[in-house]
Amino acid sequence: MNAPQTGGKRRYQMTARATAAAETERRILDATVDLYTTRDYEDITFEEIARRAKVAVPTLFRRFGSKEGLLEAASRHARQAVITQRDAGLPGDVRSAVGNLLEHYELWGDRVLRLLAQEHRVPAIRAITDQGRAVHWRWVEQTFGPLLPLEESARARRVSQLVAVCDVYVWKVFRRDLGLSREETALALIEIIEAL
Repeated sequence: MNAPQTGGKRRYQMTARATAAAETERRILDATVDLYTTRDYEDITFEEIARRAKVAVPTLFRRFGSKEGLLEAASRHARQAVITQRDAGLPGDVRSAVGNLLEHYELWGDRVLRLLAQEHRVPAIRAITDQGRAVHWRWVEQTFGPLLPLEESARARRVSQLVAVCDVYVWKVFRRDLGLSREETALALIEIIEAL
């Protein structure tokens, strides 16, 4: 009669362990993303990541193998969050697209700029920024697709224009360099996009 209780208890323990392991991994990946998007690659150590994630350094090595392996896993983790957020906009609606884009850049813009500043000297970061460019290109095609011309060369040119207009560096110029408010930046982007 005790067998069902034991089986149930084991199932609970395994579920609890899996939940704890997933939470530990989330803490590690969040700590890694935070550090890699706010500090230089060379200045980040496993010890610092472990301290922030509240785990032991051997846990990082056991789970990820190397600094590059951890960065790759953290990049996948962050990229999925970005894709989920960016896909929330309404395709074909310029105001919705710009609102979605600015929501993303207000959270990630400065972090992305920090990564871009390092991409030429750190191959692992270059891989991340290249993946980010691919996500951005796909987002432009998906979001503005209903508004794009049907003719192939005109469509390709318009996608390229929108990729440039919606780039993080344009956000940086408006928000950081010129000091425009978020609302002023939104209006500027909407006017540029609608003029295309």
